[in-house]
Amino acid sequence: MPSNRHLFLLAIILIAALFRLIGTGLPNVSPVAAIALLGGAYFSNKSWAFIATFGVMLLSDAILGFHDTMWAVYLSFALIIGIGFVVGRTRSPMAIAAGSLSGSILFFLITNFAVWLGSGYYSQDLTGLLTSYTLAIPFFHYTLLGDLFFNAVLFGAVTWITSRYPELAPVKA
Repeated sequence: MPSNRHLFLLAIILIAALFRLIGTGLPNVSPVAAIALLGGAYFSNKSWAFIATFGVMLLSDAILGFHDTMWAVYLSFALIIGIGFVVGRTRSPMAIAAGSLSGSILFFLITNFAVWLGSGYYSQDLTGLLTSYTLAIPFFHYTLLGDLFFNAVLFGAVTWITSRYPELAPVKA
């Protein structure tokens, strides 16, 4: 049974998840990487970080649609949860920013590798891989800005709310 602390974090995550469903109007701007980072940093029972992140993804993918490179997206978010474990040691603004940047880069590298590997759009050699990454660069700034924004909002919301209601404050990882 989740504690009040876990229910509080899940509520923050569910509110953020709505942005995946309604969209932001910008490509690659989604709260899911921030949900993964926050979950990894704050849930004392780390399995809840995976349950929350993958629950959001599975439910929203069931509505938005599934695709061939989902494995890469889910792998990216699993690794971002792992980055959140490290961020959770201090939860400092610098650690959160570094975790957000690392997650954005990781997502870019893994998902665009998957597109190169499985799409047939690119030659299956180093030139094709580099072309895949190069053509994805114009979208990377959306991912980066979206991740930084949603991480600031989610981590900021947790900090602000728990300063007023200390009983909801997650324990240090």
